[in-house]
Amino acid sequence: MTRPNPLAKARAFLDAGPNRAAIVGAAVASALVLVVSVAVGAMVHGAKDRLEHPEETARAQVAVADDAEVAYCTPAFKEVLQRVINACGLVGTEQRRGCQPADVKTFASISGADFNELFAPLKERGAVVLFEEGSDVLDDAARKLLDARWEDRKGARYFFVVARASKDGTTEGNRALSHKRANSVMIHLKDATQDPELDKQVGLLWLGSEFAQFDKTYCEWPNSRTDKRCTPEAINRSAFVSWVDCRL
Repeated sequence: MTRPNPLAKARAFLDAGPNRAAIVGAAVASALVLVVSVAVGAMVHGAKDRLEHPEETARAQVAVADDAEVAYCTPAFKEVLQRVINACGLVGTEQRRGCQPADVKTFASISGADFNELFAPLKERGAVVLFEEGSDVLDDAARKLLDARWEDRKGARYFFVVARASKDGTTEGNRALSHKRANSVMIHLKDATQDPELDKQVGLLWLGSEFAQFDKTYCEWPNSRTDKRCTPEAINRSAFVSWVDCRL
């Protein structure tokens, strides 16, 4: 049996003349019209869905927005954040050591007021866990608020604990007390989460009474004792806690 010659078939197609070319052209044009019609139909259907189900569209837009970096992640904030992460042992070491007042002053190169101002945008993201005078014990309200803030992670990588002491007592005593308060938060998180990687997520800073004291305006922040009178002394017997969403 003689096999068909591909060249002969091609030549026959071309010899068929303009009628064959016209048929092919019409077929291509019809296909293009069909594709355009389907695309337009899909666009119209999508617009109709967005009009009829605005809540679903809003949720989708929020999901996209969540991938964007939040407004407080300014270059200045991220610079201090990176220094905190490095100095507090969150990277490059297997042992967490935390940061005390002298460390903060050195690595941040920033005043106490400016340090607080950097964290001011975290007002709604974080909370102030309050302690009794001279105490490092978390009460029930403090543990409840701490657990709520820990659960509100939203994909963040680092959780910061910034403990303070009021100016009652000595500088050395207040530094030690704020350190104990930071550790109380850490111990509670370890017990609550049973997470072996916790040391790599939590940054502890203890500032004593010598750096970045809160003034009374911070009584307006979410705290664990909303039913009690807040004073500058009371708000500094505390540990500020918050996840930080910035990407480095």
